[in-house]
Amino acid sequence: MSTITETNLLSERLRALSESETLAMTKKARELAGQGHKVISLSVGEPDFQTPQHIKDAAKKAIDDGFTFYTPVPGTAELRQAIADKLKKENGLDYTAENIVVSTGAKQSIANVLLSIIDPGDEVIIFAPYWVSYVEMVKLAEGKSVIVEGTIENDYKVKPSDLEAAITPRTKAILFSSPCNPSGAVFSKEELTAIANIVAKHERIFVIADEIYEYINFEGTHFSIGSVPAIKDRVITVNGFSKGYAMTGWRVGYIGAPKWIAAACDKIQGQVTSGTCSIAQKAAYAAVTGDLSAAKEMAVAYKRRRDLVTGLLKEIPGVKVNVPQGAFYTFPDISSYIGKSYNGTVINKASDLAMFLLNEGHVSSVGGDAFGAPNCIRISFAASDDNLKEALRRIKECLAKLK
Repeated sequence: MSTITETNLLSERLRALSESETLAMTKKARELAGQGHKVISLSVGEPDFQTPQHIKDAAKKAIDDGFTFYTPVPGTAELRQAIADKLKKENGLDYTAENIVVSTGAKQSIANVLLSIIDPGDEVIIFAPYWVSYVEMVKLAEGKSVIVEGTIENDYKVKPSDLEAAITPRTKAILFSSPCNPSGAVFSKEELTAIANIVAKHERIFVIADEIYEYINFEGTHFSIGSVPAIKDRVITVNGFSKGYAMTGWRVGYIGAPKWIAAACDKIQGQVTSGTCSIAQKAAYAAVTGDLSAAKEMAVAYKRRRDLVTGLLKEIPGVKVNVPQGAFYTFPDISSYIGKSYNGTVINKASDLAMFLLNEGHVSSVGGDAFGAPNCIRISFAASDDNLKEALRRIKECLAKLK
């Protein structure tokens, strides 16, 4: 007779999911800090800047004005129209408010899309390195992730020929971020156009383009693949306010999509969360209709920190580094340390190294295993210059102990 346990009673869907590695590392870092250790956290994907004042003021006004009731499921009319205007002006995407669905963060936006278009067994091509939640969201939608890797030698960007080779009759969607979390890679207009030309050959394939780091781009103008005419009706552009506007806790994201996909996401969201926070939507409206000076200032600071961190990493023997073109992460290859050990701790994979750096040096990072790159670790440089210098000093010292 089998024994019933609490785990047995959980759904197979839940048991198949992995915990977010970034959130898990952040939790462990907080536990160590709570024990009195001076932990430098470089694991969380969060700006260390305050939300700009005019955005906070808009939220305060919304409260004072009593804007505290339910909103339409896909977002307020004014915010959706403002987002459509932004996408047309900045991204070359010809949308109306009906094409926009505002959600409780871009994470929910992506989940809505996948649940709307993926049937059991459908394949989703994901460019690796990838954000940790992509694969888990595909699992929830009962799809199959097909991983196509970009190498450090190509700045972690997937080559069009590798994408084309991965397409099968079961392929339903392609999912990637640019600028990329975790690598900082930015696809150029030419690279994205080449990808679009491949997609154009396959009428059943959609592109889910995660552009949440759009404003943190160090190399030039951001390009949206949805602006390529041949596939504009099969691209879902995902964006939000967390990164560029330093609004992580406000939880506002959105999609721009063909109307029928937007309507499908509206339907799903109506049964899960309904509309996102009314006050946060007023703040988001102030952000998207205001000037970008604060976002640009933050991007300048991130670029300076990028140069600082990559320079210090290059001084560490055995670490391979590329120069990220966007976002606020560097993704060094630490494969030369795999198999080494210290005081009985053996480094078998990147997550082991990340844990070693946390326990030994009190610096939190995230192992690349969760990002589809088991030879790398992700280091966020959304931290002060002093903390970054000290963290890299500790990392260098810890790695020197491994033999």
